[in-house]
Amino acid sequence: MFYWLLKYVVLGPLLRLLFRPDVQGLANVPATGPVILACNHLSFSDSIFTPLLVARRVTFVAKAEYFTGQGIKGRLMRRFFLATGTIPVDRSGGQAAQAALDTLLRVLREGGIAGIYPEGTRSPDGRLYRGKTGVARLALESGAVVVPVALLNTDEIQLTGTLVPKVKRVRLRFGAPLDFSRYAARPQPEGRQEGSRGDRFVERTITDEIMYELMTMTGRPYVDVYAVKKPEVRKQPSPPVGVAPAGR
Repeated sequence: MFYWLLKYVVLGPLLRLLFRPDVQGLANVPATGPVILACNHLSFSDSIFTPLLVARRVTFVAKAEYFTGQGIKGRLMRRFFLATGTIPVDRSGGQAAQAALDTLLRVLREGGIAGIYPEGTRSPDGRLYRGKTGVARLALESGAVVVPVALLNTDEIQLTGTLVPKVKRVRLRFGAPLDFSRYAARPQPEGRQEGSRGDRFVERTITDEIMYELMTMTGRPYVDVYAVKKPEVRKQPSPPVGVAPAGR
């Protein structure tokens, strides 16, 4: 109930008035059935603008730190995320994030929409980074189509660490749905999981295809390493725009 009140009564109308969303391809989001929205990640506000524009409910994951903050800001943020059904995720990697993926898988099996950031964290410098394969596992296990979502300028609207966003027109692009069902029936050697689940090569191939679409849609330089908020990553020279993920 609170989700729909925020979207259509409290927050949604105000954000539409202030930020005048420039959206293309929204019709690419199927009206029914399981859907994964795979977004590049530039700003805290990405998780607000994306579900605002989609008619169906979108369930996102967010870093666990958003649920453990102190003071007034921490309490307000925790209540906001809990009220909107956002799922906390431990970003220490591996099995730590499995609970969040399992919850998103349940959302998809119930025919809902799951939002995910394949990079695993916000870009430290605006470039597009290597995707993690959780998005591929979700697609294979749920049979959901994947709609790539390009957030083009949310880093200009709300810089990392700032609380108040700059009032500026937000721009988003929804790409054509990607169907990976061709991998589901792929024959496996004896001892492998059913379909392509657990096949690291297939999961990497699917993830790289999604990241390639995001690279094309955003026009951002691609860096074939995982995003980390460390100075040494920021100091790397930018590759030419259009450098494709490995395997493309």
